[in-house]
Amino acid sequence: MYNWDPEIYSSNSSAQKNWGFELLAKLDFKGNEKVLDVGCGDGKLSTEMARNVPEGSVLGIDLSEEMVAFARNNYPQEKFPNLTFMQMDASGLTFDSEFDVVFSNAALHWIKVPQAALRGIRRSLKSGGVLLAQFDGKGNIEEVLKIVYSMLDEEKWSSYFRDFVFPCGYYGPEEYGRWLKNAGFSIKRLEMIPKDMVLEGEKGVSGWIASTWHPYTQHVPAGLKANFINELVTHIIDNNPLDEKGNVHIKMKRLEIEAYSER
Repeated sequence: MYNWDPEIYSSNSSAQKNWGFELLAKLDFKGNEKVLDVGCGDGKLSTEMARNVPEGSVLGIDLSEEMVAFARNNYPQEKFPNLTFMQMDASGLTFDSEFDVVFSNAALHWIKVPQAALRGIRRSLKSGGVLLAQFDGKGNIEEVLKIVYSMLDEEKWSSYFRDFVFPCGYYGPEEYGRWLKNAGFSIKRLEMIPKDMVLEGEKGVSGWIASTWHPYTQHVPAGLKANFINELVTHIIDNNPLDEKGNVHIKMKRLEIEAYSER
């Protein structure tokens, strides 16, 4: 469990949100659906879905209490009566045939062993309900990870990472195809999608690291966190030169799922 700073994340997650809106556009809402947003983060996408289902409802869940509190404060029920946020572990869902749609953006890769989460999502869906999800997949940010682990081998940082275990599950269609079928899903589409994350120079890379790289930044003492981030940002930019607009491009790979609960 990592400590997320919703303010920093909200200010440095434009790429994730843009990809989330692209994913959301693939849902053809009738307006009365019950929706579960798994890994709702700061709540922005949950709120957009709530606007699309005026006669339905949206429940956004996230493991981070800080994120849930941020979402509740920024999108209160007085303004969005069909929108609710709850702190919940996606691997321990207890819903039973309650939702027409389960949506998830940039979240499932944080679950290293996702089989329990997929079974819970399947139980949460009504018969014929849809799961639409996109998240980091196999081969994601390979070049950046090489830079990171080279840095962690240095004497300056290695002592803080002796017990470090890579926290994410970057899987491909092969693994997820098997897990989805075992959970009782009918798969319509499973595809790897290359993405170009565009970050605004040093500031953008630093914001990306500070907002989402908690497994690494929270492994070093608080007094060294800024030094760690600055050094990592320098290495990343050295290996990913700025374009003519001063932006850094990070190659990412996302796995997208469209599946249905079997009738």
